[in-house]
Amino acid sequence: MSDRIFGVFGLLFAGLVVWAAGRIEESFIQDPLGPKAFPLVIAALTALSSVVMLVKPEPDPAWPSLKKWFEMAVTVGILVAYALVLPELGFVLSSAALAAFLVWRLGGSAIQSIAGGSLMSAGFFLVFSYGLNLSLARGPWGF
Repeated sequence: MSDRIFGVFGLLFAGLVVWAAGRIEESFIQDPLGPKAFPLVIAALTALSSVVMLVKPEPDPAWPSLKKWFEMAVTVGILVAYALVLPELGFVLSSAALAAFLVWRLGGSAIQSIAGGSLMSAGFFLVFSYGLNLSLARGPWGF
């Protein structure tokens, strides 16, 4: 039952995001997607996830153990640390460290974590910097 309750709140939240995105004023000089695109994509993903929880809830939901709460707190701490060191270390190095940690948390070995984190970071850098022409935080190495 708790999954269905959470699904209802997720749908309400998605509706609130759609409403808030609709209130964003657009100027005549903007990119083709406009400022509403990102919030609307997040709302769509939230609504889709909420519908899945409503249709197929977990059969026997349980409250997370103290160990899981600790793991979630450490992960949130790592994400906060990422935001803090990003300007100093740059996108590539800080994102490689974050991605390596997340790959490790998802069950990867040390080698898989380091390789996966490095490849993801380099790939994201190439896509964002050269493909989308976005300015990313430059590290001490200039990339």
